Amino acid sequence: MSRVGKMPIALPQGAEVAINAEQISVKGPLGTLTQSLNGLVKIQNNNGTLNFEPADESREANAMSGTLRALVNNMVTGVTKGFERKLNLVGVGFRAQAQGDKLNLSLGFSHPVVHQMPAGVKVETPSQTEILIKGVDKQKVGQTAAEVRAYRSPEPYKGKGVRYSDEVVIIKETKKK
Repeated sequence: MSRVGKMPIALPQGAEVAINAEQISVKGPLGTLTQSLNGLVKIQNNNGTLNFEPADESREANAMSGTLRALVNNMVTGVTKGFERKLNLVGVGFRAQAQGDKLNLSLGFSHPVVHQMPAGVKVETPSQTEILIKGVDKQKVGQTAAEVRAYRSPEPYKGKGVRYSDEVVIIKETKKK
């Protein structure tokens, strides 16, 4: 059986779970998330603890129990604490400015780059070279951060570009004569 699927999920204070035949929804202080269920996994709610079991002995059911447990755990964490990704801008003249649900980026192009945030994702700029992307859905937060980073990913010679705050860019040595 899946090692991840065996671990139960303890529901924190303020989180509520509703399980239907087709989907599971988690409601918390920061919002509500829903996930469609797979027939290969059984979910049991025992007084604030969620247990996941494969419906049969197949390999697919075993894999899906671990996958669904990880997705539901991310949903519970998202509606209680939330997720955030921090990006840094490295380069002369690189700036970011949040305006409502839009992020204005000046990345050395001849034009400004405006990135529209998806629903449920908020952006903050504590300084001109820092970007904080926050949200309830881990997948949306990570995808939005990846899209912003893709506008100017770090180059290997000077390290200029948009990078994650915990990312390590290995700088190459320039060509010698």
